[in-house]
Amino acid sequence: MNESQNIEFKQSWRDEYLKWICGFANAQGGALYIGVNDKGISIGVKDASKLLEDLPNKMRDILGIVPDVDLIVEDGKEVIRITVEPFPYPVSYKGQYHVRTGSTKQELKGAALDHFLLSKTGKHWDGVPLPRVSTDDLDPQIITWFRERAARSKRLSLKMLEVDDATLIEKLRLMDGTYLKRAGMLLFHPDPEVFVTGAYIKVGYFRTNSDLLYQDEIHGDLFTQVEKTLELLLTKYLKALISYEGLQRVESYPVPESALREALTNAVVHKDYASGVPIQISVYDDKIMLWNNGRLPDTWTVSDLLAKHASLPFNPDIANAFFRAGMIEAWGRGIEMMQTACELEGVPGPVLRVEPVGIWVEFENHASRPESRPESRPESRPESLDARVLRLLELGPKAKSELSKELGHKKISGQLKKVIRQLLDEQAIGFTIPEKPRSRLQKYRLTKRGEAVLEELEHDFE
Repeated sequence: MNESQNIEFKQSWRDEYLKWICGFANAQGGALYIGVNDKGISIGVKDASKLLEDLPNKMRDILGIVPDVDLIVEDGKEVIRITVEPFPYPVSYKGQYHVRTGSTKQELKGAALDHFLLSKTGKHWDGVPLPRVSTDDLDPQIITWFRERAARSKRLSLKMLEVDDATLIEKLRLMDGTYLKRAGMLLFHPDPEVFVTGAYIKVGYFRTNSDLLYQDEIHGDLFTQVEKTLELLLTKYLKALISYEGLQRVESYPVPESALREALTNAVVHKDYASGVPIQISVYDDKIMLWNNGRLPDTWTVSDLLAKHASLPFNPDIANAFFRAGMIEAWGRGIEMMQTACELEGVPGPVLRVEPVGIWVEFENHASRPESRPESRPESRPESLDARVLRLLELGPKAKSELSKELGHKKISGQLKKVIRQLLDEQAIGFTIPEKPRSRLQKYRLTKRGEAVLEELEHDFE
């Protein structure tokens, strides 16, 4: 035999080995052999009969459990075997919690201990109730946006969507009795960082690992974080490849938008929010790397993620809300969907790397390889928001809310308001009802000056 996840060898007994028994009990169970060296060779143990009597008492008094203790003979040597079953409740050694991981024992502390204790009681971190926040503290605009998304996805019944906000939050299983769960706060509170440190996303553009050119932070509820981060990546950090099908202008990003959205959403849903560390996205000229302080289910590897697997979200209550909003699937198909999206675009799929401190998803940034698309030419810079607004108005007058919706925003952002004011000042756009600037029927139209700006933009791409 060799030492493994479930087997440990010790040449002689020392009371500190109770920690190893504790670790087996808190993991998948296992066997501790006393009188066997590290090579798996039986060398025998002294006072075997006394250990048979003492060990059950010590394990009972210190650990609160009584595993099987047997005397076996290996190569004519007496060996003590302690067989430990996995326990459904946490087992401690003098107030310390140990767990078996691989062929080593680790003491759990901090966020890892919190996660372990919750899992042993049938709870997840995002399902813990908060005493200091209620449904009255949630943002009704975010809830309205969620209703619209859930109605389009058809993953909530019309009857459920017609209830009031407080009842909807309860029906989504985001309440624990009279208390709001952590998941409800992260999903619908306007400022989750009041309660959870690091509940935001950082994006940076790097020339090298040590040379950061610029960066942004995205705060707010989790839905907003996904939408704003994706918009920021597509408009500021990634260069679009432009091609034309007849007169139709076609934009292609270095990473398929659907794959990028899936990777970003997965990071938000599976992150370990107890870590206090934000999700980090690093953009380079040749790659895009997404990191979150999450973890795989016990015994899982990257191979398990790449193969067909069950859906085991780290934050099941958060995942359920994202599923109802039509933003993720519930069958563990996220990695497969990213791979498929990349294959359809003819670009390499994501590379996954799991580390003790988190999970990396890396895409190749092929914006610097326009030869992969013979009819495409790289833009000198990503198309700005003001240019996108002008192109939308080229199709006809639109209200501010219509522009926001067609841009993919869930509400009218401060950035859009700023761009509209700037375009009005530059006379690139005008009012459809100039005599009543504040009319609820007001829309914006493209002016002759705006048409000239668009024509200049077209020449930039020729």
